[in-house]
Amino acid sequence: MEASIINGTTIASDLRTSIAEEALSLTRRGTQPGLAVILVGEDPASVSYVTAKEKACDENGIYSREIRLPGDTSEKQLLDIIRDLNTDDQIHGILVQLPLPEHIHDEHIIEAISPEKDVDGFHPVSLGRMLQGQSTFLPCTPHGIIKILEAIEFSPSGKHVVILGRSNIVGKPLANMLLSKGKWGDATVTVCHSRTPNLKDHTIQADLLIAAVGRPKLVTEEMVKPGAVVIDVGTNRVPDESKKSGFRLVGDVDFDAVKKKAKAITPVPRGVGPLTITMLLFNTVQSAKNTLEKKIQSSR
Repeated sequence: MEASIINGTTIASDLRTSIAEEALSLTRRGTQPGLAVILVGEDPASVSYVTAKEKACDENGIYSREIRLPGDTSEKQLLDIIRDLNTDDQIHGILVQLPLPEHIHDEHIIEAISPEKDVDGFHPVSLGRMLQGQSTFLPCTPHGIIKILEAIEFSPSGKHVVILGRSNIVGKPLANMLLSKGKWGDATVTVCHSRTPNLKDHTIQADLLIAAVGRPKLVTEEMVKPGAVVIDVGTNRVPDESKKSGFRLVGDVDFDAVKKKAKAITPVPRGVGPLTITMLLFNTVQSAKNTLEKKIQSSR
């Protein structure tokens, strides 16, 4: 029996309905959620992501301000823009599209964003709060994966989770979230990476296998435990002359082979991707809600 295909687009759509309703409610109370997206340079993938984020904002009642800068923008110029946005009452979330040009230090830019507007969840303050189990903005892709697990009613509690990839964007924060106490945590988590020997020895034990390394079809059928849930975060462009673009997107998992063995699996595209943008919207609305609550408290 083949795996159930997890439709990330449908899950995201359901979540966006409630996000749009809350955005409308906040707007009627005088606080329309606002997101500023900064793009430096013309990286094709980044341009595509920024365009999708802007469209998602428009469709869900969120004010979107796109700031496109040339690739030779200095780090100081970018920092000055962020500082202005930090004090802009119309903006509740600031997102700087990564990767940045080599002459700009990612960590300097991320740390310059006010933690109150860090809707990407990458600021050291946000990550520290997450590690301590405090309320904060959670990184969007890991949070989206949790929402997928909720939607398919798969609790990782007591399960063995194997994560392929140790990035600050997905692997590390996701491991922490799955280790945390609660229904959508309490897992035993193994994190594998490029220096992990005998990768199959680890993946074959996973009740939940999450691939986030950026290597096309790294995970093969023989690496997957029968009945496992497989979440494919990879988005890789491979040449395909049959496509107008000249390429097609594939994940880190050999989808056609693994779906014959897994219990459930996310496709690429239309798997994790839609949830990443959705949780960005979620965080932006939450930031606007926080701002309104502070205004109400200060007026009392």
